[in-house]
Amino acid sequence: MEIAAEIVALVVAVLAVTAVARRLDWSAPLCLIAVGVAASFVPGVPDYQLDPEVVLVGLLPPLLYSTAIQTSLVDFRRLRNPIAVLSVGLVLFTTAGVGLVAWLVIPGLSLAAGFALGAVVAPPDAVAATAVARRVAMPRKMVRLLEGESLFNDAAALVALSTSIAAITGSISLWQAGFDFARAAVGGVVAGLVVGWVASLVRLKLQETVADTALSFAVPFVAYLLGEAVHGSGVLAVVIAGLVIGHRSPRVLSGTARTASRHNWQTVAYLLENTVFLLIGLQLRRILTEVGRSGLSVAMLALICAAVLAATILTRLLWLFGVAAEKRLKQALGLKRHKAWPWRYSVVIGWAGMRGVVTLAAAFILPAQTPERVVLVLAAFVVVAGTLVLQGTTLPMLVRRMGLPGPDPAQDALQEAALLHDMVRVALVRLDEISSENDPPEVVARLRERLQGRTDAAWEQLGRQSSLNETPSDAYRRLRLDLLQVEREHCLKARDTGAADDVVLRRVLERLDIEESMLDRDEEEPAQDDRELRAPASLAEACKHLAHGWRDVPASSEDTCAACIEEGLTWVHLRMCLKCGNVACCDSSVGKHADKHFRDTRHPVMRSYEPGESWRWCFVDKQLG
Repeated sequence: MEIAAEIVALVVAVLAVTAVARRLDWSAPLCLIAVGVAASFVPGVPDYQLDPEVVLVGLLPPLLYSTAIQTSLVDFRRLRNPIAVLSVGLVLFTTAGVGLVAWLVIPGLSLAAGFALGAVVAPPDAVAATAVARRVAMPRKMVRLLEGESLFNDAAALVALSTSIAAITGSISLWQAGFDFARAAVGGVVAGLVVGWVASLVRLKLQETVADTALSFAVPFVAYLLGEAVHGSGVLAVVIAGLVIGHRSPRVLSGTARTASRHNWQTVAYLLENTVFLLIGLQLRRILTEVGRSGLSVAMLALICAAVLAATILTRLLWLFGVAAEKRLKQALGLKRHKAWPWRYSVVIGWAGMRGVVTLAAAFILPAQTPERVVLVLAAFVVVAGTLVLQGTTLPMLVRRMGLPGPDPAQDALQEAALLHDMVRVALVRLDEISSENDPPEVVARLRERLQGRTDAAWEQLGRQSSLNETPSDAYRRLRLDLLQVEREHCLKARDTGAADDVVLRRVLERLDIEESMLDRDEEEPAQDDRELRAPASLAEACKHLAHGWRDVPASSEDTCAACIEEGLTWVHLRMCLKCGNVACCDSSVGKHADKHFRDTRHPVMRSYEPGESWRWCFVDKQLG
């Protein structure tokens, strides 16, 4: 009963603190750590001991898996080299650098124990990186690099820790250490691939969503245990399995199964991520109690913790600047074709090194006979809290000061509209192929209308800086939501009066919920900033019409569609022909005069005539540019 009460207390505290932090726009991880620290000194609060086995086997696999299944395997392959440089090279460099500093400042500490502390604090945390990245408008490529690093660095750090522990208790050769790294990497990758492919095949056969979700909950633990059983890295096995399953799920799972799995894993990740930060704070009283028996003065403890924290931060910055300098040197010598990242990218990546629960759990793994073990654990806690406070709170300001371009929601909307347009075009071609004379014409027409409506709604998300108050898709959403509410109320009256069976009522309500969730998906409008909305330059290279050097021509109108005015119609957004300057309405408008102008004149390219937009469209090749 006490265990159940403690778990409930943790969950309630997490929900309350995160809700308050969200309302006040504060950092939830920092708030949870602060609450945990304060609660650890309150009399009567249970002593939540952070068992390393619970963290490494119970918490870490689902946390890494929930991030891995949302990570693009394509992006990972593209960034595999810089991810390896950070997740392996930087971990080893930090282990050595922090280990040397600890050996110098902690009296009586062996070099092997110093390296053990270096391995403990080496890996930035996947949970911390993801939590901060959500709040900071960083370039997506940088966020993916940080997430990829945090997914794979735990494996290298844990292997380095086990090697250091072996050196503490005995002796180990450099050859043996290299063999342990290779075995952990190969074993973890093989185990992850096996679990990922087998789980994908099994889920392909499952028809029940509940069974599929239950299997997905077992996958990270199976991958971890199999990886450890073959003397590989269980952490690496979990990440590889998650990448494989995340990449294959659109082909092997139904839409219902993917939606259920996504929502369930978001809930699991939310609870575990935030519980982890609360547990970190709750460890402070226990750590201070043990440190009080070490015999070291407060000033000496402060010096040790400050030195380890500074070494942890500086080794990461030195490594990033060293890597950037090496890339620039190769580029200057003509040995590297790709352009190196700007220095400000190295500064931000170097500063985004927040540590988390893996560091603290790894510190508790240190054997009891480790010299000054309690001091090492305290230093690990200070590194976790210090990096979250120093780096986590200042990273948003640093990103702004460095002028890094964050994701542009309007640019995303443009890319989404272009992709949906291509999808609909392929679907319409397929509809022509599969429809026959026996198919009712009204059914085929309804399918065409629904497909066209979906792509029109996507295009209407652009042009939000125009004077138009409400697009047709906005009006449809507003009216349909009101009608859904009326329908739901009538269904509930039927339930209360017993006019329909409960099974039927639940089925009908589920249909209403699904339709409402589809409408809610489009409720958030893309907020444009001051950047001009244009398509990526690479898109225009495939179309000779878009690549043509169009000269500037005067627009036929400033902000109206003359054809719509003549016919007594209204328009949604405006487009301008690059050949003659004719301004006409878009395909979401009733008149579709831009399309009619192309069919009448065969002028191939038009551009958006909305404020802040310069993207173009080729009517001939159906290509965005």
